[in-house]
Amino acid sequence: MKKVSSVKLNFIMNFILTISNFIFPLITFPYVSRVLQAEGVGTINFATSIVTYFSMIGMLGIPTYGIRACAKVRDDKEELDKTVLEIMLLNGLVMGASLILLFVSVMTIEKLHSEKMLYLVLSSTLIFNVLGVDWLYRSLEKYSYITIRSILFKIVSVILMFLYVKTSDDYVIYGAITVVAAVGSNLLNFINLRKIISWMNLKELDIFRHLKPTLTFFLLTVSTTIYLNVDTTMLGFIKGSGEVGYYSAAVKVKQILVSVVTSLGAVLLPRLSYYYEQGNMEEFERLTQKALNFVFILSLPMVTYFVLVSKYTILFLSGESFLPAVLPMQLIMPTVLFIGLSNLMGIQILVPTNREKLVVYSTIVGAVVDILVNIFAIPSMGSSGAAIAGTIAECSVAAVQFYFLKEFILPIFKKVHFSKIVSSLLVATIATVGLLMFLQVNVFWTLVVSASIYFALYGIVLFLQKEEFIIELWKMVSSKVRK
Repeated sequence: MKKVSSVKLNFIMNFILTISNFIFPLITFPYVSRVLQAEGVGTINFATSIVTYFSMIGMLGIPTYGIRACAKVRDDKEELDKTVLEIMLLNGLVMGASLILLFVSVMTIEKLHSEKMLYLVLSSTLIFNVLGVDWLYRSLEKYSYITIRSILFKIVSVILMFLYVKTSDDYVIYGAITVVAAVGSNLLNFINLRKIISWMNLKELDIFRHLKPTLTFFLLTVSTTIYLNVDTTMLGFIKGSGEVGYYSAAVKVKQILVSVVTSLGAVLLPRLSYYYEQGNMEEFERLTQKALNFVFILSLPMVTYFVLVSKYTILFLSGESFLPAVLPMQLIMPTVLFIGLSNLMGIQILVPTNREKLVVYSTIVGAVVDILVNIFAIPSMGSSGAAIAGTIAECSVAAVQFYFLKEFILPIFKKVHFSKIVSSLLVATIATVGLLMFLQVNVFWTLVVSASIYFALYGIVLFLQKEEFIIELWKMVSSKVRK
């Protein structure tokens, strides 16, 4: 077997990548929202939500299926080469059809045709997604490579943004820059691919053996994409780009926090798939327990803190013109916890154990709930209604998955020290509320000081109560410092 990086190293590298996903929006979004305003930001995000549907069709569930399929055969070079090339060929054929559908839609739907140049630019993400084979690099756990090249392209995109996005008319240029930031590094993936796999005769390949399993993952992607994007899409059609802009400002914070909470899950999927294939259920359960502890300890304080400082956060990220985004942000915050839990139960437990159909059922429930609530909430409440719909939908997904896994997951839930977490939250929250009442500094320093006090107190109280996860983290950090 080839030497595989430790879960700890993979997590550290993926966490660095996650932190970069946290830092770069903090640099770019305040600038972009003030230059493009709510209308420009809304136009970009509405177009992105539309393109996402076509990307969903073209990717055919391959990003998740590819990780599992390649992780299972990573010790067999010939079988790995064959699997990668078959999946790439299947992906290319389906994505070609999806690009044609996108072109026809932009040409025939007036709301899309009026921004045809923006859609042309954003459609390049579909091509980059096929070339990038990101699922292969993740299945081989090459997180150092993934992290370094992603950060480099983010730095390039920030420089391009400050150079070329100067007025509200530059939203198409900004759309191109978002493509560079998100998937530009996929071109490097494709160039580097020849170092990992050997090309085979097309006659030796059988793409159809992957069709049935990818269709299951496709259904999962469809339902997930619908309930993650339908809020923005319906807001755009019903209320216009302005409301989408406010909602985008609220969701931006949620997306950053979710990426932090789910950072461990991205690392664990290939490793859990491997353990399950090898029948090592003891390690499978041990990693699952650590992941659940991680979700609760990290997500609960983040949800609470950003509800408290939502007004300051919106003012810092977007300015006073985005203040209508404060209430939607508060309403959408609980999804950080729900997504963390559904990512654990769905992607880290059900998918590696070949029960992805159950994940599909849960996300279909989420999509239906989201659409129904949006139909009633958006016309009267706008972006706040979309936020309520998103929170209820994510809660329903997590609840359905918990029901499917109750016999396995309930004993693990009981091992989480909720009393220690809640008491630590209370101490940190009371202190922060008192601090905010008397703090007389600008928005930036209000966030810096309050966050420092809040999370320091939360961590200290957990440490004093000898919470296992915090103690283990402390021992790991202190041992590295001593070395």
